[in-house]
Amino acid sequence: MLDCKAFYDAVIEEKVSFFAGVPDSLLKDFCAYVTDHTDPKRHIITANEGNAIALAAGHYLATGCPGLVYMQNAGLGNAVNPLTSLVAPDVYSIPLLLLIGWRGEPGMKDEPQHIKQGKITLPLLETLDISYSVLPDNLEEAVACLRTAFSVMDTNLSPYALVVRKGTFKPYKLQKQTVALYEMVREDAVKIFADWIGPRDVVVSTTGKTSRELFEYRVASGCEQLGQDFLTVGSMGHASQIALGIALAQPDRQVFCLDGDGALIMHMGSVAVIGTQRPRNLKHVIINNGAHDSVGGQPTAGLDIDIPAIARACGYTVALRAETRDELMTQLDTLRTSPGPALLEVRVNKGARADLGRPTTTPIENKENFMRFLQA
Repeated sequence: MLDCKAFYDAVIEEKVSFFAGVPDSLLKDFCAYVTDHTDPKRHIITANEGNAIALAAGHYLATGCPGLVYMQNAGLGNAVNPLTSLVAPDVYSIPLLLLIGWRGEPGMKDEPQHIKQGKITLPLLETLDISYSVLPDNLEEAVACLRTAFSVMDTNLSPYALVVRKGTFKPYKLQKQTVALYEMVREDAVKIFADWIGPRDVVVSTTGKTSRELFEYRVASGCEQLGQDFLTVGSMGHASQIALGIALAQPDRQVFCLDGDGALIMHMGSVAVIGTQRPRNLKHVIINNGAHDSVGGQPTAGLDIDIPAIARACGYTVALRAETRDELMTQLDTLRTSPGPALLEVRVNKGARADLGRPTTTPIENKENFMRFLQA
């Protein structure tokens, strides 16, 4: 396995001084090391992967030095546009080093939402005409791989990708931890929400640990109506638009989107679309812990921005905040009786149980159960 410090030093040796990206579970140890050892002005955890490509392009234009952009392979979708229309040799010809976590690698057991992307990761890079290597887990070979990457980047003035398999990096624990500020963690808020929700209410929960905690609590509570929740296992940042589509089609049902700060920020334009559509039955609950909790706990901008103010500016009729259990219960009641679109931000501490499970239903089973619930 690769030592994070040794690989980081090897990258710095190649004159890389700028890092940007969206954290990934396969890269979490290296990302944590970068967070702890890089000037915050030279390491930006971006809203989405396309933003990271553009940031690295700006850095190159200003300095002549390529940056390193990290992402999960699922994030290649967000990055395709700037990879093809900004940094490609056919356009501005800008070199940058891509570090891509290979979720769903063929032959490796993984979650359903990663299987398709895992199969097409290497073919997609080939389609994009991006040279790549699978990063070795041996330091000497990894350094040689880096030298090849920078040689190609220097010659072609184009991106180069290093694809990272599961278990490539040695464990490294993030030292720059967020200080606990609030009464609850996310799971506390999820449980309160699940107990409060009405039997005809529709729930769309965001990807990551939010959906896992919701499903596990429903099962533990003996819930017989698991079809009430659409568990968005992939498509980070799109849960609110799924909820909007449902709310517009079924205006007589209260539709609740259980969202996260990282997901909201990734596609914040969704808030503007919801605000302009004005669905009176859509209620948007943001559980904000200021972290990408599902992929290592690296910080988001969630606790540094005013989410209710953003929602109000985008046309939400009501935008609330809760920081305690009592406030959450009160504000949920206000949310229900308020005309939508309405938003509630719930501020919590980051962290999750080590033994947190995953949904035991397949995505197809969840979809079919959910559609039956909507049609009932």
